Amino acid sequence: MSATDSNLTAAHAEVKAEIARTDTKTALLLAFVGAVLAGTWTVARDLPLTAPAAVVGSLGLALLVGAAGLLLRSVRPNLRGRHGFPLWATLTADDIGAAVARDLAADIAGLSRLAVAKFTCLRRAVDLTLTGGALLILAAILALGGAA
Repeated sequence: MSATDSNLTAAHAEVKAEIARTDTKTALLLAFVGAVLAGTWTVARDLPLTAPAAVVGSLGLALLVGAAGLLLRSVRPNLRGRHGFPLWATLTADDIGAAVARDLAADIAGLSRLAVAKFTCLRRAVDLTLTGGALLILAAILALGGAA
């Protein structure tokens, strides 16, 4: 195996590891957002909400729901891809060997674009989660009379 082949194989493994890492982070954040939404609903039902607290809290919940949507979009499979198993499903056994041997660099490029798209959704979801959480804290302060 040449140094170039070795480097391509290492890059391919790195990109696949980054995709797996993103999916793991996404799953953890999705569970966290779900727990925050459930906890907020449980607490908010029992609090006497002022109008400002209800508005701020609703906005915070909306941002958390938006974050959950981005997270779900991030883990949604792309079966129309031209790289990896979606491509291989359209090929014969002989074609797969030839495609893998000649198109490793193209596969790395395609998987890298997929990884960047996943990380972009994850980053936006984290931003929405932070903002939504801050708004929920503000809503709790308003509901408890801290800003009366």
